[in-house]
This record gives sequence, structure tokens and C-alpha cells, in this order.
Amino acid sequence: MHAYTSDHHALPLPSGHRFPVSKYRLLRERVARDLPQIRLIPAPPASEGELALAHEPRWISAVLEGTTTAAEQREIGFPWTPSMAERSRRSVGATIAAARQALSEGVAANLAGGTHHAYAHKGAGFCVFNDVAVAARLMQAEWLRRQAQGLQVLVIDLDVHQGNGTASIFARDPSVFTLSMHGARNFPFRKEASDLDVELPDGCRDETYLEALDAALVEVECRLAAQPPGLAFYLAGADPHEGDRLGRLKLTAAGLAERDRRVLEWLRLRQVPVALSMAGGYGHDIEVTVALQATTIELAWQSWQVWGRGCRAGDTDAAAAVEQSAR
Repeated sequence: MHAYTSDHHALPLPSGHRFPVSKYRLLRERVARDLPQIRLIPAPPASEGELALAHEPRWISAVLEGTTTAAEQREIGFPWTPSMAERSRRSVGATIAAARQALSEGVAANLAGGTHHAYAHKGAGFCVFNDVAVAARLMQAEWLRRQAQGLQVLVIDLDVHQGNGTASIFARDPSVFTLSMHGARNFPFRKEASDLDVELPDGCRDETYLEALDAALVEVECRLAAQPPGLAFYLAGADPHEGDRLGRLKLTAAGLAERDRRVLEWLRLRQVPVALSMAGGYGHDIEVTVALQATTIELAWQSWQVWGRGCRAGDTDAAAAVEQSAR
């Protein structure tokens, strides 16, 4: 299984900043140590043309050329630096690469990504560009060119914060179905309308959460019965965990693992390729967050083993089309 990384590009932040930038390096190191069967690959940068599939040219230029305003930087939560811009491009590139690989082999991952608060015209909430939105649009374009048919995309966003930027970008696009399951009273306080929003109360625990997830997946299947998804993006945020500083929910590590198992099995049984991204995770103990996300990657690898055998054996035409698109 392939997993793409972008943490080699520094994100210089002031001391005490609440964004856990070290998480990405620690996760890569843990996967390399404990899951040597995962192939770790540095991500290529997304091109300006690729970014333009989901973002306005003015915003792309502002980020890449360093002309973002002080107010725009405050809304993102990061100061602008050349390395911030490069890291943001590569985080998008990682999800693009993971999506291409998933279409070929069933499952792939970005060890960062899930930047779902970024809108077409601005960044917000630690998100500069919207990696899932760019990758979804690019995979649809490549699929149409090679297969001469549309590609229905499903976004399963289980970060504890609503995917407001993603919902906004795809608000009038029926070819992308957005599911967001999040804390009702958590950031962003002004939410956008996803195709399906599931709002959870503060203090939500495993049983309630998993019941809500099962019901949401049933609803997704009903609503996409006429046009089943051909690709999914799964934002597997660790921030619903009980030890998260920003989460306000009370899921245990076992509950989060069961969440991942259910999503991955639901997709695998329906033969829907999936590109994972890690999204949020702000634990009081960063090592706990890293362990949670490493478990997500291990479960993805287990799904890849089962899903991937069937894909490689029985879907060679689709795999060849994806390889051609990547070229």
C-alpha cells in the first residue's frame, strides 16, 4: 500500500502555537518503524493548473507569491512563508497521488491532508488549499478523458469539525456527494450545507457515534443508489478522541478504530476505491494522536490486502486507465 508524505517541508511556527506540526513527522517515523509493509513516498507538488480546478486564481497566486494579507493569514492560523506555500502544494499533491493509486489498487493514503476548511477563494482553520476538492475534480477529469464517462465521488468526512470549505466548493455539484459527521457546537461556528450533515452533541461516546455512522452510511447508499460512487475520499480525523484538545467528543481509541473498520469495510464491500487523509488530531499528548492515526493506516493496509487482491485480479482495465492518466 502506498502512503504519501509532505512533512519534509518545514512549517515554521512560533513557540506555543496550537497546531501540532510535529505530528506529521512523528506519524511518518512511526509508520516506517512499525508498518514497513507501507511504501512511504514523498508527495509531488500540485501544479497551479491542478489547484485551479477548485480554487480561484487570485487565491492561488496570493499563496504561491506571498501576497496573502494579514487578515487572510490570521484566518488560516499560519504566517506566510515560502515553505508554508510549498508544503501546502505538496499536501494537495499527496492526496492527488493517493487518489490515483486508490483507483488502481483500492486503497492509498496521505499522511497529512484533509484540509477541508479551505474555500475556493480563501483558506481557514489551518487549511490553505482544499486537497480533497482538487483531487476529486482532477480524478473526474482524468476518468472522463480515459473512460468517456463520469466519475461519481463520495467524501466521507469524519473529522470532528464540519467540512465547510468542501461543502461550499461542491454545493451545486451532484457529481460529488459530501457527508460530514461532526460536533454540532464545534468549529466552524457558521457551517455550510453538506449533502448530508450529521451533528453530534458534546460528550458523544462510542455507541452513539457508531450508531450515527451506520445510519449515515445507509442514507448515503440510498441517495446514491442510481449513481454509485466510483471513488471515495475518507477524512479519518483523530480529533473525535476523548483526549483531543479541540474535539469535545468522547470516543475511545477502540471506538475510533471501529469507526475506521466500518468505513473501510463498507467501501470495500461495494468495491469503492478510497484515498484516506489524516485530517485533524490535537491531542493533549501528541503521541496518543500519532498512535491513533497509525492505527488508521494499519487498518487501511489490512483493507488494501483484501480489497487490493480483487482489484488487481479483476479490474485491470481500470488500473491501466489510471496509469495512463497519471502519465
